[in-house]
Amino acid sequence: MGIFERYLTVWVGLCIIAGVVLGNLVPGIFGVIASLEWAHVNLVVALLIWVMIYPMMVQIDFSAVKNVGRRPRGLVLTLVVNWLIKPFTMAFLGWLFFRVIFADWVNPQSAGEYIAGMILLGVAPCTAMVFVWSQMTRGDPNYTLVQVAINDLIMVFAFAPIAAFLLGVSDIEVPWETLLFSVVLYVLLPLFAGVFTRHHLESKGGDVSLHAFLGRIKPWSIVGLLATVILLFGFQAETIMQQPQTIVLIAIPLLLQSYGIYAISFIGALILRLPFNIAAPACMIGTSNFFELAVAVAISLFGLHSGAALATVVGVLVEVPVMLSLVAISNRTQHWFHWTR
Repeated sequence: MGIFERYLTVWVGLCIIAGVVLGNLVPGIFGVIASLEWAHVNLVVALLIWVMIYPMMVQIDFSAVKNVGRRPRGLVLTLVVNWLIKPFTMAFLGWLFFRVIFADWVNPQSAGEYIAGMILLGVAPCTAMVFVWSQMTRGDPNYTLVQVAINDLIMVFAFAPIAAFLLGVSDIEVPWETLLFSVVLYVLLPLFAGVFTRHHLESKGGDVSLHAFLGRIKPWSIVGLLATVILLFGFQAETIMQQPQTIVLIAIPLLLQSYGIYAISFIGALILRLPFNIAAPACMIGTSNFFELAVAVAISLFGLHSGAALATVVGVLVEVPVMLSLVAISNRTQHWFHWTR
């Protein structure tokens, strides 16, 4: 492991501090960057995420993708957790904390909006960053691609009905531009680039050239992650300083949801005796969120400055540190999957 990987938690912590400080010192710069978006997708952040996931896309071997169907248990685990458990546990935790535990600290209208934002996060499984977490746990890139693709397909049909049911409204409009643009940007384009790169390297020098190239671009994946952290916290630096108590209140149930869903997925992976390189990404997909979609729907339904939009943004802020901790947990418990060959 290089110095970036060995001390990644330290670098992320420093980048969080740097993002908050810079966001308050030079808010104009972050405002300009934040304005560079299309369909609620920030193009600069999208580029950095693209840099992060491109190395994993190069590792995908399409000749092995067809064999994924012979190992359906990992796909079953992902689908059950994402669509039959996660949305409902998120709704329950939102109700429990903001209607019961925090009821004296938050007015009813704000509480309802915070719950709505949490629900939107819970109904939107991750599309992009899961490739990063899979790579950090040495997950099977072919299997991860299929898991993400199937979840995206289900999300097209299931997001609006489940969100409408849990929110108690019937007029949810899915921002199709955000959904489709994100899938193209985070999955299809880097996938095509990865396939082209792999084919070129294999035809040029075989596995030697491929592994040498991956070794050269791997550090850029970490650089992209750290730059993304700085931008995300810089965008919300003013909110973090002005509403620290509210952010903490929202973060508490989100943290419990994240670690709880991971625990459920992890136990399910052990029961199903999944190999580690399938189990780890499966747990990550269920835990992380498609925050661009959640933020876009929250803004369209409740407004830019609503509690629902704030809750989805808090989900963005807590996700990277939480997911890095879960990557560490996964790697340190790899020996539990002793049947992995």
